[in-house]
Amino acid sequence: MNRFVVTIARTCGSGGSFVGEALEEKLGIHMYEQDILQLASEDSGISLELFAQTDEELKSNPLFRFSRYIYRGKLIPPSSSEFTSQENLFNYQAKVLKELAQKESYIVIGRCADFVLKDVVPLVRVFVYATREDCIQRESQRLSISVSDAENRIEKVDKKRDEHYEYFTGHKRSDMKNYDICLNTSTLSYEDCADLIAECLKKRGFLSDK
Repeated sequence: MNRFVVTIARTCGSGGSFVGEALEEKLGIHMYEQDILQLASEDSGISLELFAQTDEELKSNPLFRFSRYIYRGKLIPPSSSEFTSQENLFNYQAKVLKELAQKESYIVIGRCADFVLKDVVPLVRVFVYATREDCIQRESQRLSISVSDAENRIEKVDKKRDEHYEYFTGHKRSDMKNYDICLNTSTLSYEDCADLIAECLKKRGFLSDK
């Protein structure tokens, strides 16, 4: 089996993480999500709390929304006042993703991994989405919150993810041209999605047909 990475971007409520879990079970490779923050904290020496506080979050200054920090692969040294900046926290997460890709095949949820790893290892880039109605219903049930609160949460989370992705990559997260497969979990089960991703991996020569 050749080494590869499956990157999964997702809309809030679409079940992207559940697709990743189904694929993890099917392929027997590890799925990384929040644990990337722990690994980046250990690598950098920066507290996990700081990584968690700024996860996929941009500075509150409105002017920040119109700027860009396109990821180029460099780390900011500890001697700099910007060592614990949001930019450098992203840099360390990217460093971890790259180092993992040199050692193993894996699945990763979010983290702008489709951009970070584009020249590092063969990728299958997946975007998972669902109808807005289904996303709202799922978030309402999953978090035991009202439909109105679920709708507000989805709007906030997707906006945050869109801004974060565009700031660090210069691309639109919802642009389907960024992905190899786009999967609608309103019409496909999580297991169906995992099967389709696995089939794509086979056709690209990353998995055997056995």
